[in-house]
Amino acid sequence: MTENCIERNKRLNTEKKIADFRVKQKLDYDFKIKYAEARAWEFYNHPDVAGNCYVAVGGLDSITLLMFLRKIGINVPAVSVSILEDKSIQSVHRQLGVQALKPLKSKVQVIREFGWPVLSKEIAGKISLLQNPSPKNATVRHAIITGETGEYGGYRKNTRMKLSQKWLEKFGGYENENENVNYGKPDFLVSDKCCYYLKEKPCNDYAKKSGRFPYMGLMASEGGRREKALMMHGCNYISPGTKRSCPFAIFSRQDLLRLAIELEVPVPEIYGKIEQRNDGTLYTTKAQRTGCSMCGFGIQLEKRPHRFDALWQRDAKEWDFWMNKCCTDESGNTYGWGHVLDYIGVEWRSPEAEFAPEQTMLNK
Repeated sequence: MTENCIERNKRLNTEKKIADFRVKQKLDYDFKIKYAEARAWEFYNHPDVAGNCYVAVGGLDSITLLMFLRKIGINVPAVSVSILEDKSIQSVHRQLGVQALKPLKSKVQVIREFGWPVLSKEIAGKISLLQNPSPKNATVRHAIITGETGEYGGYRKNTRMKLSQKWLEKFGGYENENENVNYGKPDFLVSDKCCYYLKEKPCNDYAKKSGRFPYMGLMASEGGRREKALMMHGCNYISPGTKRSCPFAIFSRQDLLRLAIELEVPVPEIYGKIEQRNDGTLYTTKAQRTGCSMCGFGIQLEKRPHRFDALWQRDAKEWDFWMNKCCTDESGNTYGWGHVLDYIGVEWRSPEAEFAPEQTMLNK
């Protein structure tokens, strides 16, 4: 009989691994720097890796990782699907000699073919399953609506598989008949596939072709899907199917920014500068996080001016395209993120009102 997830976690000693990881997260900065260096070299020297590595580069976190690895003597190729990043990030990539990869599909193609990347990668994946029902995912769809798992989930109730009530009201309607509920459903698709086609697949293809394995600038403190995976597998994960290193896995945002200052990392303009508040907290004066200009993961958690307001400030024409014109409905009418944000209750109109008059001149 196939073991369920509870039995599997017990066999893998998952609870202890997560507890040990959390202890490391609370240790001091100096320990974390030494730990990151040790894990990076451990990965490099592993017989299954044998120095055949590369650095997957994107925003400030992974730019800092690249410079950290170079400082400790690990000089390996760096690659990025740079075209997806802000122009200031692309500029730093060129400055550091990062090799540019091409996305498998364009951003517009991914949205039109698969749906909108909204709320979070995990939530979008659940909504996508509801929108694409099949006999194989029936048990998972039931869990998304009710929180009740099947055999693999240990027949539990009230699990985290259930979509929050707020989003069930908006997206759970695909199961109204099956579950005897009365939820709503949108007139647009939702998907978590954007990262795969835009970033993950190009990097995976590079890895296969080159025979190299990635260093990645991921931190568990960022939360989301990656948090539990990093806690379970640690900085270095080496198996027959996967080999990757995340030397900064136990870092906090403060650790990352402190290291960026110490390494004199060229901070892309989109982040502004790294400065310190009166209480000693480090922060970036502009964007705290960056990503694709069409990404909506986490948008519901941001206060205005949010990421799409900032996009308007940088480039009003690009903002207009993504908000109003990137897709066409069955009646031939164009629409964009504005329609999606209206549905989930996120304000986006009149972005100019979110900035001081002198700031609105930036996009003219």
